[in-house]
Amino acid sequence: MFVLKKIVSAFLLPIPIGVFLLLIALFFLLKNSQKRAKIFLFLATFWFLLISNQTISNMIIAPLENSHKALINTPNDAKYILVLGNGHKTNENFAITSELNTTAINRLVEGIRHYKNLKESNKNIKLILSGYAYDDPNTHAKMQKKLAINLGVEAEDIITLDTPKDTKEEAIEAKKIVKNEKIILVTSASHMKRASLLFKKEGLNIIESPTNHKYFVSSYPSSYFNATNIKKVELAFHEYLGIFYSYIKGDI
Repeated sequence: MFVLKKIVSAFLLPIPIGVFLLLIALFFLLKNSQKRAKIFLFLATFWFLLISNQTISNMIIAPLENSHKALINTPNDAKYILVLGNGHKTNENFAITSELNTTAINRLVEGIRHYKNLKESNKNIKLILSGYAYDDPNTHAKMQKKLAINLGVEAEDIITLDTPKDTKEEAIEAKKIVKNEKIILVTSASHMKRASLLFKKEGLNIIESPTNHKYFVSSYPSSYFNATNIKKVELAFHEYLGIFYSYIKGDI
């Protein structure tokens, strides 16, 4: 079910949709149906113009990222910090900062920021790192732990969750550890809405700490139409699909 979910959702993202429209245009062109080919070519072109535009992409991702405010000041009554997993690829020829993707590093740094703010007043503070291996020899949690130690986190303060494949499973596993204690939940701003709903459904006492915000307005000429804007729309589509899927399953 997990793999099927990933495959289906992959075809409902912005670029596959645009490519599908182009393929339909090509199909009608080969069938000498010029009028229909032109219609789908126009739709594909218009689609890519929309999703690559800064204003449109910001409008799509803003409702997700604005659902929770950034946690500027670390609350002093939290006993756990959970950094949700993202992605990595083990390569012994690279530094650990290249093995982990930028989203994972951004989340981890935010978690470590809270950890260091709490460490002086709470010697028992724990940093929980999550993520499974997929097709890699190392779990994501293990790779995050490696970088966390390099950035000054004490090894005994780190708890790894090596088996969760998605946010729902992360919430279930975290509940076993933290019980009813307050936990700072760190994830990307675009993912926080869904994560918060899933964690609260499991009864966790969370304090949301969104990071890695993608919404921005730039007057630099290349910012009006570029691949970064498409990536924002892709992130947003992924989350909207995830929220819908969780809703119909009754997970939120």
